Amino acid sequence: MLKPEARRDVVFLLDVDNTLLDNDRFKADLDARLRRDFGVEGASAYWTLYDSLRGQLGYADYLATLQAFREGRDDDPDLLQMSAFMLGYPFAQRLYPGALDAIAHLHTLGTPVVLSDGDVVFQPRKVQHSGIWDAVHGRVLIYLHKEVMLDAVQRRFPARHYVMVDDKPQLLAAMKQVMAARLTTVFVRQGHYAKQAGATDTSPPPDVTIERIGELAACDLQQLTGWEPR
Repeated sequence: MLKPEARRDVVFLLDVDNTLLDNDRFKADLDARLRRDFGVEGASAYWTLYDSLRGQLGYADYLATLQAFREGRDDDPDLLQMSAFMLGYPFAQRLYPGALDAIAHLHTLGTPVVLSDGDVVFQPRKVQHSGIWDAVHGRVLIYLHKEVMLDAVQRRFPARHYVMVDDKPQLLAAMKQVMAARLTTVFVRQGHYAKQAGATDTSPPPDVTIERIGELAACDLQQLTGWEPR
């Protein structure tokens, strides 16, 4: 278990899916594999179960969906290969260009920390196998609903100021309402959530908007926090 660290000036909180890595691409690859092995109807059945479980849990759980998908298919040899496909998926190849460079740059400005939603098995594995875990030196927080865990985040990583980087402006707004001026929100316009959000107004709006995660590597502390460099 990570112990609370000494107080720092700035902690950068980084989402994972569609922020650091292309989770839409993973889902497309998973759908293609499901269609190949189980046909269109089988793939549709998997995603129906996925949506149902996500509604119940509040987060995506691909392995729990596969377990539910197993019912009635125990004698199908392709079922076991699906678990190997998921657990062995090459997430390092799905990092957005410049994602690790951005993390390396944030190390020069403060302390980068992964803050993600997800299950307790597949999401950590995704972070590990993509190289993100090592890039943030093991500073990884994964909750069921990260926006309601801000007190825990601040206890674990005390700081003068926080910067949250995410592809969901509604979530950024919810966090901003709680932390106010102590939080800078950075909206990365990547992935399907970001595209869907473009049609709606968010209040409060993100403090900073970038098109790609790699752009963070060119941002200085003043751009991300409003502070003058020391």
